[in-house]
Amino acid sequence: MPADNTTHLIIAARRRHELTRAKAIRALGQLHQAGNPISFDLVARTAGVSRSWLYSQTDIRDQIQHLRLITRRAPTPPIPTTQRATEASLLQRLQAATERNNQLAEENRRLRRQLAEALGQLRTTLHNLALR
Repeated sequence: MPADNTTHLIIAARRRHELTRAKAIRALGQLHQAGNPISFDLVARTAGVSRSWLYSQTDIRDQIQHLRLITRRAPTPPIPTTQRATEASLLQRLQAATERNNQLAEENRRLRRQLAEALGQLRTTLHNLALR
């Protein structure tokens, strides 16, 4: 008759459950300490557990919901009119970005052309070496 290992299995399952709880609680504390907005998804990813498991742990679920409420960021107040960008400055920034984009595109074309020429020269050199 095989040995009864159920006691060992139960002990191992309890140990695994407690370790998982400790990881989740530690992750929740670290996220809160860092000032991160708390969510079930973030806690689950940080702790390496599933969201469904977090929802099944009543005390952890309640703590996440509580911290989620108190860490939600308040909506930012509107920017005062005196600090808003003018239409002229936005157009100037757009024009500068467009010019920079065109410069980079031209540089990209030039570098591709140089690379193609260098590869052609390399192929010619290798071909001539192979014929010797």
